[in-house]
Amino acid sequence: MKVSVIIPAYNAQDTIITALNSVYNQTYRNIEIIVINDGSTDSTLEILNDFKNSRSENDIEIQIINTLNGGVSSARNNGLAKSKGELIALLDSDDEWLPNKLEFQTKYFDRFDFVAACRNNELIKFPYNVINNDFAIITLKKLLFRVAGHTSTAVFRKSIIEDVGFFDEQQSYSEDANYWMKIAKKYQMIILVKSLVITGGGKPSIGHSGLSANIKGMETGAQKNIDEMYDLKYINFGEFCFFKVFSTLKYIMRIIRL
Repeated sequence: MKVSVIIPAYNAQDTIITALNSVYNQTYRNIEIIVINDGSTDSTLEILNDFKNSRSENDIEIQIINTLNGGVSSARNNGLAKSKGELIALLDSDDEWLPNKLEFQTKYFDRFDFVAACRNNELIKFPYNVINNDFAIITLKKLLFRVAGHTSTAVFRKSIIEDVGFFDEQQSYSEDANYWMKIAKKYQMIILVKSLVITGGGKPSIGHSGLSANIKGMETGAQKNIDEMYDLKYINFGEFCFFKVFSTLKYIMRIIRL
């Protein structure tokens, strides 16, 4: 199966080469790379063009899409629309894959539609139950309780896009969780116990780097996701009330810990 690797890049001159090399170093070779330069004002585009020009004709195909700045969801959607693979893999420009990531994950697509993995040697926590020390099942309600599957770890069938659609370009925070929730309603999703990605240089995800540094924004996104799942009738009113309160309490605890 061909894997389309979607990489949004905004002012990523310091990290994009590491991200790209981690794709080129994959043991799984049936890959195309689509990088979306999302209106960068630094040297990102120049670096991307130099990198592409330095590749031989036998290297993995790389496509560079240059757009006006529209945000990460818009960039991902541009890449998804151009993708040709049966599988989609997402990678942020400041993250990197371990060399066996895709080879390890693609083996599970005889049974599942979406395969995430751990990152930064994290542990899988409640409410996810690990099966045979291998993987845990992801469901909508588990995602509402605790989001699993960082964006840069996710691989899923392209056919899902035809059913679920694209990322919400109006949502700046927790937009990946929003998309996972919509997928979880209809498709089989898992997260592997194996840690296959280094994100944010290995730093903790909340309050330290990237969009997750904005804890208030993340909570706004989480509350929007709960509202939307209720509006879509994916959860009932009692579940809606529970998750609204639970998310607020988690937000308060995070603020206290800072």
